[in-house]
Amino acid sequence: MTKVAVVEIEKCMASSAAITHDVLATANRIAARRAPPFEVTTVRCGSRRRDVDLRAFELIIVPGLGTPTADELERKLKSPACRHAGDMLTAAFGRGAMLAASCASTFLLAEAGLLEGRRATTTWWLAPLFRRRYPDVELLPERMVVADWPIATGGAAMAQMDLMLAIVNRFAGPGLAKACANYLLLDERRSQAPFMALTYLAGQDAKIARAEKWVRDNIARDFAVEELARAVALAPRTFARRVAATCGVSPIQFVQRIRLETARFLLETTRLPVDEIARQVGYAEPSTLRRLIRRDTKHSPGHFRPVA
Repeated sequence: MTKVAVVEIEKCMASSAAITHDVLATANRIAARRAPPFEVTTVRCGSRRRDVDLRAFELIIVPGLGTPTADELERKLKSPACRHAGDMLTAAFGRGAMLAASCASTFLLAEAGLLEGRRATTTWWLAPLFRRRYPDVELLPERMVVADWPIATGGAAMAQMDLMLAIVNRFAGPGLAKACANYLLLDERRSQAPFMALTYLAGQDAKIARAEKWVRDNIARDFAVEELARAVALAPRTFARRVAATCGVSPIQFVQRIRLETARFLLETTRLPVDEIARQVGYAEPSTLRRLIRRDTKHSPGHFRPVA
């Protein structure tokens, strides 16, 4: 039996905490004929410092912090509750405990220096802030879960479900993880990429926001990345560096994602043939569009057509 502490920091995301407890309880219930695999204790961490001995726990899970903006997150990381939690997590990790966190709680681990030199993910819309604050972490924002044990991290808020299935898989086996997923009707989701809003990310840098608009205005024609960089008065290398910092992609991927996003919108809202949609988003060969859609979504273009 794995002893688990769920550290709920003051005003944490209620849904994230509930998902954590629900999945662990489901795993215990399904495994009832055998010994329950998890012994779960809730540890609440508020503004008043109260030292909790976490040495008895093998795994510590931190649900999402519940901060809706980057500014609020930065303020919360400085709060007594988060500083106290960071100290407890650091001490527990030093004694051999494994850690798991998702969404903005991944910042708590990084703030404590626990992710330096490690691979991690976080909620996609906070990826630019994460990169600026923690350059020594190998951030993989397109990943839903990065199980780089002894630390596992998850992406945006509902990625807590995916993180919990990864935890059940690690500590109780893949069979029980699959049974939990079936019982709770949870689909396997490996990537945050389909949910990442490029417009939101690009808007955090005025030059990249201009580049996004320029691509959309010129989407039907072929153009080189150098032309795009010139359009926003940046050298190609500077443009590549700023796109990577803001959106986490290369310039070619930046353009490609805008083309695919537009193509998917047209598939979902019109009856235009795929050949015509490909032409409108700048692909001379419809097969190229079909291939890229299938690569990124695991579906054919027809999957996104409106139901008659």
